[in-house]
Amino acid sequence: MPKPYKKHFEISERKVLLRFFDVFFVVGFLFLTHVGTDLKYFSELSLSYYWIAVLAVYINLLGTVFEMYNLVIVSFANKITKGLLLTSFFTTLFFIFTPIITPSFPKKRIELFLLFLIILTALTFWRLIYIYLLASRRFYKPIVLVCRSKDFLKLSRELIINDPHIRIVKYIDVDYNNQISDSQLSQLSLNEIDGFLAENFVSEIVIANDSKNTSIEIYNKLLEIAENGIPITQYEDVYEELTNRIPLHLKDKSLYKFFPFSKKQNRLYLILVRIIDVLVSLLGLTVLLFISPLIWFFNLVWNKGPFLFHQERIGRKEVPFQIYKLRTMIVNAEQNGAVFATANDSRITPFGKLLRKTRIDEFPQFINVLKGEMSIIGPRPERKVFVDQIANEIPLYHTRHIVKPGLTGWAQINYPYGETLDDSLMKLEYDLYYIKHRTIFLDINIAVKTFGTILYMKGQ
Repeated sequence: MPKPYKKHFEISERKVLLRFFDVFFVVGFLFLTHVGTDLKYFSELSLSYYWIAVLAVYINLLGTVFEMYNLVIVSFANKITKGLLLTSFFTTLFFIFTPIITPSFPKKRIELFLLFLIILTALTFWRLIYIYLLASRRFYKPIVLVCRSKDFLKLSRELIINDPHIRIVKYIDVDYNNQISDSQLSQLSLNEIDGFLAENFVSEIVIANDSKNTSIEIYNKLLEIAENGIPITQYEDVYEELTNRIPLHLKDKSLYKFFPFSKKQNRLYLILVRIIDVLVSLLGLTVLLFISPLIWFFNLVWNKGPFLFHQERIGRKEVPFQIYKLRTMIVNAEQNGAVFATANDSRITPFGKLLRKTRIDEFPQFINVLKGEMSIIGPRPERKVFVDQIANEIPLYHTRHIVKPGLTGWAQINYPYGETLDDSLMKLEYDLYYIKHRTIFLDINIAVKTFGTILYMKGQ
């Protein structure tokens, strides 16, 4: 059995390639413009590596905001167009209007337009190369899945949806009966495994731990395959890496089996987070102070009721606190009892919809952050009635309360508005992933993508 030849780009490798060559092609196109023209602005750019570094930061930061590094999106030309335009436009805008750290404002208007056009052309050229060459069939990731036959379609679909480069070429049935019918052509029998692996490249074998009846023959064969150099990975680990959430629906809901209780809190991280929380909250409340008269006027005309709204929510260690918001619903919206808000809730006022889409309604929660009841980043705080209801069905829901709730979080930027118990489970998977992996880099990622949510007006 030959060892597999690695020709598939892993997720991290693809993201590094995208980020590096985004900058490489933009800088290259700018240099060619400098060589081919006598425009002063581009000659100034070529004289300073510092300005190029600033441009690289803007491209990577804004590319993250506009989903230029979302691998599900960037593999398709028709899905990346919007991100290319917005990233190019805002990179140009930021670069032009930060003259302290970038060259002075172009004296000729044609140079301003040309800078945008060069960035857009360079990014488009590179992304087309990526789509038609690096994202082509020769870089697909062929996988053999080890699972129960009845779970094959569901498990393979979940992987392919989250990484279009994955191809499930065969599966090995753990409830092995040594029989293959015409309807099971993708199944690989025990006596066919060696021949198939010798003739076909397989990147890795993924095992779904969902059967107690795995035969000793299959177990021994997997050991032999591993010894011959083909990686063997747990399905849950692959799923977590692809989706950035904990796969609770694949487990027996026993959190201790995968949650790192032994992981100590990094004191420096907590101090840094608190400093950032205070500084951002002071800035946010200052902005709210300036725009409050305008919001108050429109609230008086369209909302017809109180300006502010407060409600009890459950915080860290399940301690209740009062959360503050700008009112977005009609007065007495819950006179018939507490219910989940829905995506197109009729109780939300016309002006309230605008406040929610721009996330301005959340600004008063900076008060909660200053009081230490919340953080900027964390699981969204929920009401006790819903906590009790959800936790009764999903006991792991209480795990969210080991950290401070936040204004925005991993679940908020990755999953749409939740209206059902299944939605709550999905958002819990994202929240647990955040709690398990939380670092300052993940927090920055969430903050940047939240900015993108505001620009796209995706708030609900």
